[in-house]
Amino acid sequence: MRTVETRVRTRRFGQKYAFVVVGLVFTCLLAAAGLRSAPGVLLLPWTQDLGWSRGVVSLAAAIGILLFGLMGPFAAALMLSFGVRRVLVTALAVMSAATGLSYFMVSPWELIVSWGLCSGLASGCIAMTLGATIVNRWFVSHRGLVMGILSASTSTGTLAFLPLLAVIAQHAGWRAVVLTIAGCSAALIPLVVWLLPEFPEDAGLVPYGTAAGAAARVQAAPKNPLGNALGTLARAAGVRDFWLLFGTFFVCGLTTNGLVGTHLIALCGDHGIGEVRAAGLLAVMGAFDLVGTTASGWLTDRFDARKLLFVYYGLRGLSLIYLPYSDFSLVSLSVFSVFYGLDWIATIPPTLKLTNKVFGDGQAPIVFGWIAAGHQAGAASAALFAGVIRQVEGAYLPAFVLAGGLALGAAVMSLGIARVGGRREVMV
Repeated sequence: MRTVETRVRTRRFGQKYAFVVVGLVFTCLLAAAGLRSAPGVLLLPWTQDLGWSRGVVSLAAAIGILLFGLMGPFAAALMLSFGVRRVLVTALAVMSAATGLSYFMVSPWELIVSWGLCSGLASGCIAMTLGATIVNRWFVSHRGLVMGILSASTSTGTLAFLPLLAVIAQHAGWRAVVLTIAGCSAALIPLVVWLLPEFPEDAGLVPYGTAAGAAARVQAAPKNPLGNALGTLARAAGVRDFWLLFGTFFVCGLTTNGLVGTHLIALCGDHGIGEVRAAGLLAVMGAFDLVGTTASGWLTDRFDARKLLFVYYGLRGLSLIYLPYSDFSLVSLSVFSVFYGLDWIATIPPTLKLTNKVFGDGQAPIVFGWIAAGHQAGAASAALFAGVIRQVEGAYLPAFVLAGGLALGAAVMSLGIARVGGRREVMV
């Protein structure tokens, strides 16, 4: 069993240092989100400058998104075995190297290796499971709100990066974009080393919201990360609620990162709307999702998570079906951006709450990692097949209507997840 270290480096702000950790992790998460969303800006420059088909570029994006999700449960297990800080530093270094080396690529396989394989695996360690791990280690109260803030990093990454990257791509070319992403990733490494203790106890603290006089929590001894991740999946797979959570989150990824995040700029291009303006629409979504997802965390601390998911998926499905039938005017696109942005990833806080309640705090980060893998599998499916549909049919209409219908189905599925009035720790 792990005991509290005798040598601790005390931190300023006392128990509120937990929010310093949240700020640092938020920044890392938005950098990873910026990397994952960059193919949406680079899709057209890569096809035009390098002569590669949209299907090839979509394949690389799909591989990156898929690995980004599949890495989640293994990243959670690696954090238990080797520590959050080591995993985070290694992931940032690989992200920086992979994107930086893509500056020199001349063949499609190099795109697949750099932006698909390497960046997918690395950014997968800086994703929702990292947020879940930090929330469960550093907070007892306000978990929904803090997870909402960390979840909003995805939209903030879009807000911070996409318009800037679109301008850089337009004026300096796509190679300047990849160098920008590589530099931002590398710059975060020393901050993580300096500011991130492994546990609150390592800074002489207890988790935020811990009752006065409560003893520091004793952490379980490290386990084999591969065996821990796969063993947790085997146990979770026997629980009906796991598949309902997995299925709804699959649709979440399909309708956000995979479809809108990857193909909205190209869809707007089909209607004569330039890249910078289209990237601005994604930035508007990011700004409103920062509000919507944070508010979702606040609501999750107070209301039935199942009903929140029902509302979120229902509104998302209706907005996706509406978009391809709109006139793509400034007004209609603005309405879509605001409406859809408020709902972009508001699903994460209630999904994590349901996971914690059903599987318990100890196993929840790994189980949530597998559920998040469903999210990215859905995103990868949409990134690939929407590109193929556009190439075959010459339009994105079937892809958006199908995605909207699936979102409405996910809304109904959400109501079938077990009620969360009391703790149901079904795993050992």
